[in-house]
Amino acid sequence: MKVLHVGAEVFPLVKTGGLADVLAALPAALETHGVESRMLLPGLPPIMDALGAVKLVAELGPAFGAGRVRLLKAQAKPLSSPLYVVDAPFLYQRPGGPYESSPGLDWPDNAQRFGLLGWVASQLATGGVDPHWAPAVVHGHDWHAGLTFAYLQPWTAARKVATVFTVHNLAYQGLFALSDGPLLGLSDRFMQPATLEYHGQLSFMKAGLKFAQAITTVSPTYAREITTPEFGAGLDGVIRARARSVSGILNGIDTDLWNPAKDKHLTANFSADRLNGKVACKAALQQEFLLDATKEQPLLSLVSRLTHQKGLDLLLAAIPGLLSRGAQLVIQGSGDASLVSALQALAAQHPGRVGVHIGYDEPRAHRIFAGADVALVPSRFEPCGLTQLYGLRYGAVPLVRQVGGLADTVVDLDPLVQAGGKAATGFTFREASAASLGHALDRLWATWREPEQWQTLVQQGMRADFSWDGPAKQYRGLYDHCCASLA
Repeated sequence: MKVLHVGAEVFPLVKTGGLADVLAALPAALETHGVESRMLLPGLPPIMDALGAVKLVAELGPAFGAGRVRLLKAQAKPLSSPLYVVDAPFLYQRPGGPYESSPGLDWPDNAQRFGLLGWVASQLATGGVDPHWAPAVVHGHDWHAGLTFAYLQPWTAARKVATVFTVHNLAYQGLFALSDGPLLGLSDRFMQPATLEYHGQLSFMKAGLKFAQAITTVSPTYAREITTPEFGAGLDGVIRARARSVSGILNGIDTDLWNPAKDKHLTANFSADRLNGKVACKAALQQEFLLDATKEQPLLSLVSRLTHQKGLDLLLAAIPGLLSRGAQLVIQGSGDASLVSALQALAAQHPGRVGVHIGYDEPRAHRIFAGADVALVPSRFEPCGLTQLYGLRYGAVPLVRQVGGLADTVVDLDPLVQAGGKAATGFTFREASAASLGHALDRLWATWREPEQWQTLVQQGMRADFSWDGPAKQYRGLYDHCCASLA
């Protein structure tokens, strides 16, 4: 089976969040289930710079105000799947991030930049651009790929290609002016509330939700949550109308890349059966963040985008009580300027107790999970979350809010919360409040004071299986179902 994945980023070439990790790992995992994957990506500078031998697939001419547009095919190490890359220098070759300029402002032509991505995907899917390869399934990821399914609607209506759209985070919807519709080649029928119009704007996310054959989210709980006003980001009605087509498939992690037993970024390696190396990693992390050297107190960590969604305000409210007990805290991330300032001030006020790194550094993230005793994920909502999975893998016990994928992956130590006899792996709290988080921290602290129980918790988490094999099998089943329904 041939599957085309359409997305905006892939690790290690371009990464702003978990989407990049998924696009790096899922195609490789699908190979063992008989799926030949290729990816379609925008020609952003880091992607173009990473390409090996390049083959010109097609000259697509001027499109979307972009001037010259070409479709290239190449390999890029260490990715195993071949890449199609949309080479449109006017739209993609610029400094800054994939979605924003260096000052953090959205690129004003993002509608064209990602509309073009979806249009090229539709051209590939119809088999007219690359005569040597055409997918049976087009799998688009998040709003950046959303217009793919609007452009493909006539083709899917003719039952020619199966389509799957994965919502990685419904909060980011790709909203643009309705006046952009003609520039994107969209007819007036797409500018109506029944199609892509959303409160006077054009929604790329809605295009995927309305027109893809199957819709997935990145965890079963999030698939249920987004049908409600609380988590539906204004699109819950659209999603309820497609309820029979919506399912949740939990993300996995690359267990070779994230493996404390052989991770080259670490001071010492370790496993669930040999935990001594984690002690050395904790000491190294304390030294790296200029924290006091101590084994007796827990070292808590947070690796995250610094946004309201991630519950940073809840953590800031709980920190004074945490520090009064002697705990330490390390944070890595970037985002909201007010949260960045608050965290930097906190580190200045508590030298030796709090360490903060603003920005994202992949090797440092590995070292944080390896050296930390706890991985904090106090999110208000979390479609899946990978941080807690990395924490589990590296023996950093997760403390998470019981929402989305966090609820699906962390089993609370409290036997009243545990379900199905699963082994406990961490701590959860329900309400998005400092009080509820504080209660969970109290339970965590009590368990820390019981070394044998704490070690059991660590080992049970490290032995949990969150590889991509299970999710890949589920995706293969979904692809088969979609293709069969077209027959």
